[in-house]
Amino acid sequence: MVLASIAAQFRAHPIAATLEYGSLLVCILLLVGAFATLVSVPPQQSATPWLAIIGVGSAFVLFWTVVVPLYERTL
Repeated sequence: MVLASIAAQFRAHPIAATLEYGSLLVCILLLVGAFATLVSVPPQQSATPWLAIIGVGSAFVLFWTVVVPLYERTL
């Protein structure tokens, strides 16, 4: 039932559904990545994993605050 609903959303609005489900996936991956990095690498030992999480999160925020509004204005 749920998969049929998701498939119907993709058929009706492919771009919007991709953005919404992609954003959900990025949020989940950022949360899991932050917890995994916190457990495995303390912030004082290595900054590389933390910089990766910050970079992905920043790109995600910039995407929703810059790219999506510009795309909506051009339609």
